[in-house]
Amino acid sequence: MPEDKLRRPLHDLRISVTDRCNFRCGYCMPKDVFGKGYPFLKSSTLLSYEEIERLVRIFASLGVEKIRLTGGEPLLRKDLETLVEKIHRVDGIRDIAITTNASLLSGTRAQSLREAGVKRINISLDALTPEIYQRINQVSFPMEDVLQGVDNAMAAGFDTVKVNMVVQKEINVPDILPMVEYFKGTGVILRFIEFMDVGNHNQWRRDRVFGANEIIDLVQSRYPIEPIDLNSRSEVAKRWRFIDGSGEIGVISSITQPFCNHCVRARLSAIGELFTCLFATSGVDLKGLLEAYDSDSVIRQRIEAVWLNRDDRYSMQRSQSTSTTPAHSHSQKVEMSYIGG
Repeated sequence: MPEDKLRRPLHDLRISVTDRCNFRCGYCMPKDVFGKGYPFLKSSTLLSYEEIERLVRIFASLGVEKIRLTGGEPLLRKDLETLVEKIHRVDGIRDIAITTNASLLSGTRAQSLREAGVKRINISLDALTPEIYQRINQVSFPMEDVLQGVDNAMAAGFDTVKVNMVVQKEINVPDILPMVEYFKGTGVILRFIEFMDVGNHNQWRRDRVFGANEIIDLVQSRYPIEPIDLNSRSEVAKRWRFIDGSGEIGVISSITQPFCNHCVRARLSAIGELFTCLFATSGVDLKGLLEAYDSDSVIRQRIEAVWLNRDDRYSMQRSQSTSTTPAHSHSQKVEMSYIGG
């Protein structure tokens, strides 16, 4: 199987099925940019489920075993279960996950996704204090409905249910301990994510980052925890378990402790562009190849060539820089809502 220039294999594929979302979280799709009239992708330009299935089959032949469906908000894509079923039948794919804001995750929907083949689900929730929650998502969506979505996911019996909290200094740090207390002992894995400089409009600054060590120190101040081994070398979240046996938390430290050396992820946009880094500035058109070639071999060779030439290590370059602004700050990066988180 192909390895890139840093000897990283191709193992995971994240697929954005839409660039649309019904939330306007400031770290991803700030309302003043993604407001009324924003030119979202036309549905006619999106990859069809058949095209996605074909690409997944090709990626699987190159070593991909894990698929994550993202967006935007993936549950906005009609009949998503149909796509999950198609991917589930691809030889070599052993794990399908989804990341959602849970606003549309009813009990029925959670069950249908589980039955279609989704094994794991991540739910974005950045605060428990209503005022802080509303300040972040900017659309006045009831926080209680997201919490109900978490309960629905647990009831559906997914292998794992994780809640992702993007931590921003001076915004939601006060809700770290309440989030821990709320989910501790429930079976839900709470993960804290450092505020990242994705896209071009989230007003990222290094001094707005509440780092991994600060998060762990804060949690440790009330709830004794200890580090535990990663499930795999390429896992992005460092794991910690509660000493009393009531579960675990994770911390994703892209800013203060970059993990580029072990990144095995490729990303596919909703219109079929291949990206090899979350912080990329450009992608490779695969949809055009799908339309031009009936045989998969040419497309497979193109994907393999892209991966063999990959040397992305953006977060490491940023951490090594003495500048207070992001690395490549003058380059136009791809929005996270376009290629998924």
